Amino acid sequence: MRKRELERFEKILIDQRDKLVGNADRTLKEEMALDSSDLPDEVDLASAEYSQAFTFRLRDRERFLLSKIERALRKIEGGAFGVCEECEEPIDPRRLKARPVTTLCIRCKEDQEREER
Repeated sequence: MRKRELERFEKILIDQRDKLVGNADRTLKEEMALDSSDLPDEVDLASAEYSQAFTFRLRDRERFLLSKIERALRKIEGGAFGVCEECEEPIDPRRLKARPVTTLCIRCKEDQEREER
């Protein structure tokens, strides 16, 4: 893969990482604590707790994505970005544009999904 393409993917990944870290910081600062005195009744409290739990589940998924982003950035540094981990063929740039954290070419990903069923 050309240096210019790698730089473009690196910027995309860094931007995604920064956005996820910002979301996590915001969650810690704004949504971490529930103050029952701000919620007049049990229904409001239950609704707020549900909303908080949902937010934490989203942040957990984002944490998983963050680890994939970090892995992709390490691959860029190591020169292995854009190479399928299964067949070691280049991953189509269109696939990388759609999902820069991917580690498998479309053929190997389809094979993996078939095996999981």
